[in-house]
Amino acid sequence: MTPRDSPPIISPSWLARSSVEVAPDLIGCTLARKMDSGQIIRGVIVETEAYAPGDPACHAYRRRTARNAAMFGSAGTCYVYLIYGIYHCLNVVTDQEEVASAVLIRALQLVEIPERLQQPSPRKLARLAAGPGKLCQVLEIDLSLNATPLLPNQALWLEARSSTFQPDLVQTTRIGITQGVDLPWRWYLANCPAVSRL
Repeated sequence: MTPRDSPPIISPSWLARSSVEVAPDLIGCTLARKMDSGQIIRGVIVETEAYAPGDPACHAYRRRTARNAAMFGSAGTCYVYLIYGIYHCLNVVTDQEEVASAVLIRALQLVEIPERLQQPSPRKLARLAAGPGKLCQVLEIDLSLNATPLLPNQALWLEARSSTFQPDLVQTTRIGITQGVDLPWRWYLANCPAVSRL
C-alpha cells in the first residue's frame, strides 16, 4: 500500500466496537506516523491483541487510574504505556466512551523507514517493527502521544486496508501476560515475516 492509493481513513465510528471485533479487522490496515521532520512513515498492521472489560489482563480491569485513563476515552484515540521502564506500547482505543477497551498493535510490516535509519536488507526491514516495543521505537511513539486522537495529518492515523487484501489470519492466545492467558484474543497474518516472535 502506498500513498498513491489514497486509502480511506479509518473513522472513530468504525472503531466504536468491541476490541475483540476490531482487533482482527485491523490486520491489513495501515498505521501512518507523521514524524517531527514531516516525513510520513506507514506500516501495515500484521499482528494485534484485544483487551476488554472483564478481562483480567486489561490494564483497566480493577479500576480507573492515571495510567489507564486513556482507555476510557473516545474510540479512535491512542493509549500509550511504558513497560519494564523502557519500551512503549501503542493501543487503539475502541468501544464506547467510558468502556475501557483497546487493541494493542503488536507488529507492523513497514512500507517506508525513517530518514534517520540506513536502508536495511529486506530481511532486517521485515523485523524493524516486529513487536510492540520495536514499532514504537522505530516510529518514535512515546507517552507524549498518549490520549491523542488518530487523525489524518496529525501524529498518527489509520488507513483502511485495500479492498483486494485477503487476510489469512491466525487466532491464538496473547503473549507476555499472566492473567487471561486462555483468551484467544491475538490475531496475526499467517506466514508474515514481520510478526513478533514468542
